[in-house]
Amino acid sequence: MALCLGHLRQGGVALAALKRSPLFNSSSVSAMSLLTLDRRSFSQTASHGKNIVLVDGVRTPFLTSGSDYKDMMPHDLQREALKGLLNKLNFPKDQIDAVICGTVIMEVKTANIAREAALSAGIPEKAPCHTVTLACISSNVAITTGMGMIATGAADVVVCGGVEFMSDVPIRFSRKMRGLMMSMPKAKSLQKRLSIVSKMMSPKVLFDVDLPAVAEFSTNETMGHSADRLAAAFNVSRKEQDEFAIRSHSLAKKAQDEGKLSDVIPVKIPGKPVLIDKDNGIRVGTMEKLSSLKPAFIKPHGTITAANASFLTDGASACVIMSEEKALELGYKPKAYLREHCYVALDPKDQLLLGPASATVKVMGQAGLTYKDIGVYEYHEAFAGQILANLKALDCDWYCQHVMKRKEKFGPPPLDQFNLWGGSLSIGHPFGATGVRLTTTAANRMIAEDKQFGLIAACAAGGHAFGGILERYPQ
Repeated sequence: MALCLGHLRQGGVALAALKRSPLFNSSSVSAMSLLTLDRRSFSQTASHGKNIVLVDGVRTPFLTSGSDYKDMMPHDLQREALKGLLNKLNFPKDQIDAVICGTVIMEVKTANIAREAALSAGIPEKAPCHTVTLACISSNVAITTGMGMIATGAADVVVCGGVEFMSDVPIRFSRKMRGLMMSMPKAKSLQKRLSIVSKMMSPKVLFDVDLPAVAEFSTNETMGHSADRLAAAFNVSRKEQDEFAIRSHSLAKKAQDEGKLSDVIPVKIPGKPVLIDKDNGIRVGTMEKLSSLKPAFIKPHGTITAANASFLTDGASACVIMSEEKALELGYKPKAYLREHCYVALDPKDQLLLGPASATVKVMGQAGLTYKDIGVYEYHEAFAGQILANLKALDCDWYCQHVMKRKEKFGPPPLDQFNLWGGSLSIGHPFGATGVRLTTTAANRMIAEDKQFGLIAACAAGGHAFGGILERYPQ
């Protein structure tokens, strides 16, 4: 699905509006004349078309699971991101029309985490809140859902976010144990209750638990195993992966030291005296150290290791999007226009992590842009091998012709504009929060680097992927 507001499609809203007009004459207004619209001016082409803007975005520091956030709950982190955003902008909370948050592994006590976080952040109860999920692109779904609400007039101001808390994931008893627990209230006699307890205490039942796994239900394959196969299929060497991982950490460390990661807001941990104000997963290693690590998934010959894969992360993010008219009315200068976006879905067995390549081609086609137009690229780094395989897929004649059904290869984006402030390998990857981070980072980079357009792309479980185009707001 792509939400087109008339600025990027050839004709777009303008064509539909003209066809409804009594002044429309097909002989005098040809389709070819509409094709002459400047696709890079992005002016509104119909009175009911709305420019949708990103005003700003923030995130908590991303921390390795089991570290400083370990005693918190997921909604605590999402609340801190929401509060940090509203405080940074001094935003009038009564202007919020809706709150949408993404998450993947839900805490059962706060299933609609958007609502619980919003209420605890002081957002008025009149603002409807709902939670969305689509694996690693969940907060992209939050943003595009908000865009749909704004485009249709259902809202003017939507706060979007995402959170993941890997320090305390739900661990279930086995189905056998759950069945016994459910039968306990129905046992009327002491003898029956003792019989049930006896069955529950059987080691085969008591210690048989369902642990969450980053694996595909349809294929029963872990994402790391799939990434290993993907790297092999595209001939991505262990050396290339380790080099890319060092690149990610080095660029993230440089951006952190230079104060470029301005979207990070400090978090006060209850009961602790210090503020958490930095990501703690950034570690610049050496090729010697990385090459000494053993494969993590396919042993002994795999190439994915703990160092060239993203790590389990706790963190939350939040941003506010509005119609341009509303942002200016409230006195805010947006950071970026949210232009085109798309979602794609591929074979979850053999193309599980190849979605960013397809999303790149699709969203740039929708926007009518080329690599020459894009100045900033922000891609989710699930694994170094996954990123490099996607770049090689875009540069592969066979893949582009036979899988993407193109006449020739599309080509990879230029690395000198690619993830220049680090990425998920180094900064961290809280599943539900990464989409907002990518969007905010792309907007901040466009401003810092004086670029007009940014492209974001991310893979997700199920063979899904997201692609999006942002345009820097005129400064």
